[in-house]
Amino acid sequence: MNEICSTCGLPKDLCVCETIAKEMQSIKVKVIKKKFGKVYTIIEGVDPKQIDIKDLTKKLKSTFACGGTYKDGKIELQGDHSSQVRNVLVTMGFAPESIEIHRLDR
Repeated sequence: MNEICSTCGLPKDLCVCETIAKEMQSIKVKVIKKKFGKVYTIIEGVDPKQIDIKDLTKKLKSTFACGGTYKDGKIELQGDHSSQVRNVLVTMGFAPESIEIHRLDR
């Protein structure tokens, strides 16, 4: 017998909780420089209680073919991916109007 989701009341294979949560996020993407002039793309505003943040980080790292991590409530990706990150997050189910991008001034 299928398990029932405690949040939406639907069977686990039909659960829409994560889809709804993705549309409700307010995501900020910014590019920063760290030690030795290394550039990082920082994605913040994703609620780890509603979305599997480790899986999202893993998918972003494999999509951009870069290193990265999740720490202090932020996803850090090595390199400047600000031009592509919005399209990738939209294909993963996030709402495009909820994604703000702040680019690094060079």
